[in-house]
Amino acid sequence: MTIRTLVIVPCKNLEHHVGNVVRAIGALGLGLDVLVVDDGSSDGTTQAGREAGAEVVAHSENMGKGAALKTGFDYALEHDYEAVITIDGDEQHDAATIPSFIEALESGRWDVVVGSRMSEVKDMPGIRIWTNQTTSRVISKLARQGIPDSQSGYRIIRTTVLKGMELITKRYDTESEILIRAGRRGFRIGSIPIESIYTDGISHINPVIDTLRFLRLVWRSLFWR
Repeated sequence: MTIRTLVIVPCKNLEHHVGNVVRAIGALGLGLDVLVVDDGSSDGTTQAGREAGAEVVAHSENMGKGAALKTGFDYALEHDYEAVITIDGDEQHDAATIPSFIEALESGRWDVVVGSRMSEVKDMPGIRIWTNQTTSRVISKLARQGIPDSQSGYRIIRTTVLKGMELITKRYDTESEILIRAGRRGFRIGSIPIESIYTDGISHINPVIDTLRFLRLVWRSLFWR
């Protein structure tokens, strides 16, 4: 591996999962640094992350997944990492795919690589399939390039993409905002297939509020260059 990469694990109240995620990353033997961003947990998430070997930054209160990602991005930029991988802390992402992300980035073809779940959807709830397809069409148009699964949080991003990127969102819409802004600035966005592992974790997505946030982001982005 030639690209110095930080793995960012944003999470809230995942003490029973985050340690497994951190250990799975370590088991790859790639020497990757891992940063757990605890977004205002009320359980032992911070301790679990540290005991598994990760660096941990904890928010004193819940600020949203987007805010947690931004904390991780700022850390990566401050410590001169060349790329970041974002992976959820609830074990729905298979850490074994990380080498494929790194290989895709090191090929030089892409600046952002998004994990796409849309090639294998037999275990995905029907409403999620429809939602992912619809939002991905919208984000692809706004980012000016095809993105088959814009809602996937499993990604690798060159830190040059993040420099100077002033994000205005703080929740789940941040992941869409990153793609729009990266695409508008001419960065190349690719994808690789991934598998989602559906656990017993509770989703923090609010269908009504987060849909409204998404629509607000779409409206605002129409006025960006």
